Amino acid sequence: MTIEVLVEDDPLTDPDDVVAAAQFAMDTLHVNPAAELCIRFVDAAAIEVLHEQWMDLAGPTDVMSFPMDELRPGTPERPSEPGVLGDIVLCPTVAAEQASRLGHPVGEELLMLTVHGVLHLLGYDHADPDDEREMFTLQAELLTAYLAGSGRTTTAAPRPGAGGER
Repeated sequence: MTIEVLVEDDPLTDPDDVVAAAQFAMDTLHVNPAAELCIRFVDAAAIEVLHEQWMDLAGPTDVMSFPMDELRPGTPERPSEPGVLGDIVLCPTVAAEQASRLGHPVGEELLMLTVHGVLHLLGYDHADPDDEREMFTLQAELLTAYLAGSGRTTTAAPRPGAGGER
C-alpha cells in the first residue's frame, strides 16, 4: 500500500504512528495492497474552507474524508479492488482541543480520527443509528487492536454524535 503524508501544519503526534494505524485498519479490512491513500495534516483555517465547501457547514472540524475510487473492504480470500482509496484530512488543532476537553492525549485522538477516516473512505457512515453503531464499534475495535499490538491502550473511545464529521 502506498500512503502519502502531507504535513501542512504541526501534526502534534508522530505521523508514522498515524500512517501505521491507517495501514493496520486497511490490512485488517483486506484493502488491496496496491491501494493508495493520502493523509494531510492541515491547520484550522484550511479545514474550515474544506468543511464549508464540501459539507456546507461553518467552522473547522477534526477530520474529513474524500473517497476516490469507492473501494470497499475485502475478505482474506478476495481483497478489495486496487485503486485510490482517497484522502484523509486531519486538523491537529481541533483534535487537540477535543482531546484536552475529553482528557486523553492528542495522539490518541488523531489515531482515532485516522481510523474513522479510513472507515469513511471504505463506505462506512453514521447517518442513521444502526450504521453509526456498526461504524463506531468497528472503529473502537480497530483502534484498540492497533494499540494493543504495541502494548498500548486508549481512552479515546468513539463518541457517536460528538462534533466534527464523526
